[in-house]
Amino acid sequence: MAAGDMASTRLGARRQHLRPLKRRGLVLLRLTAIIFALLLFCEFLIYYLVIFRCSWPAVKTSADAGGLGTPEPVLRVMFLADTHLLGTVRGHWLDKLRREWQMERAFQTALWLLQPGVVFILGDVFDEGKWSSSQAWADDVGRFWKIFRHPPHVQLRAVAGNHDIGFHYQMNTYKIKRFEKVFNPERLFSWKGINFVMVNSVALEGDGCDICSGAEAELLEISHRLNCSREEHRPQECGDGQQLPASAPILLQHFPLYRRNDANCSGDDAAPPDEKYTPFKERYDALSQEASRKLLWWLRPRLVLSGHTHSACEVLHGAGVLEVSVPSFSWRNRNNPSFIMGSITPTEYALAKCYLPCEDTVLTTYCTAFGGLVLLTLVHAGLVASPFHFGWNMLRKFKTT
Repeated sequence: MAAGDMASTRLGARRQHLRPLKRRGLVLLRLTAIIFALLLFCEFLIYYLVIFRCSWPAVKTSADAGGLGTPEPVLRVMFLADTHLLGTVRGHWLDKLRREWQMERAFQTALWLLQPGVVFILGDVFDEGKWSSSQAWADDVGRFWKIFRHPPHVQLRAVAGNHDIGFHYQMNTYKIKRFEKVFNPERLFSWKGINFVMVNSVALEGDGCDICSGAEAELLEISHRLNCSREEHRPQECGDGQQLPASAPILLQHFPLYRRNDANCSGDDAAPPDEKYTPFKERYDALSQEASRKLLWWLRPRLVLSGHTHSACEVLHGAGVLEVSVPSFSWRNRNNPSFIMGSITPTEYALAKCYLPCEDTVLTTYCTAFGGLVLLTLVHAGLVASPFHFGWNMLRKFKTT
């Protein structure tokens, strides 16, 4: 009997010793599950929840107007700007990792949910292209294609920005060719009867340099081809080459057309109040008045999209030509990045904006969850009374009094 009592006593003591360990294991398991769920939501699911609310704008077609024949095809286009992939000089590894993960998740989610036909990036694809070495450039390009990978049926095009090839005084033929080798040198891109003209706005300095003169000559040739496409009876001087679709072009560039400032821009993603009234410097913040007039006169676009300012703006030029400045796609430049969605036909277009998750929302979620985890740990350690028990005791005392 004495031996049996001793064995049962030992067994009971062992169980009492194992209970705290079991409780700690359960708490650790719960903490791990909460942390995993938090990371899954903030780094993956939130992009689906936010971008799922975006939808392609409706655009008028010939069928809507009661026209006969085959309805006009609608091209779905995403317009991004100023991704600024960090390089080796100014990019801290943690900042680079965070921003590139955010852009990758946002872009891949948008591709999967929205399924565009074409994606345009309106300059400043890279942050340090203006001074990066050949090896650094190759590394940046490799990371770019990982972030912005896309299926073969999706076209991805980009125009050069000042961070890709440098401002006018930094620009040279080597940097331009290096950029064009990655993103195709075509200035005129026609797809489904729609003409897009992609301009190297850095080269529109107007000082007669070799690169600038070549860029203007190329634009004049495009202007000639576009004018020929508008003629009902093809003039002899248009030649026998392939004719472009008879559609007014959409002008894509990095620098915005000339405007004094952003004073008339509005919206949640417009420039902050302390920057709105700062005068724009020609050839630096925007194109010069002369270059802007030339582009509008030569190309006669129906729509202009640009980047560079990192903020949103809508401006009407000349005879009612709309220009949309697309905000930056990077959280490094904005708390609320976004991109433009366009439903485009050869004669009509409709635009909508799709916002990405706000960074302060993600940070608030992390901070709130972290505070909850700390409280849960302290309660388990007995250092803080459980809020539930504390509230229950207060309620009982209130009832007794």
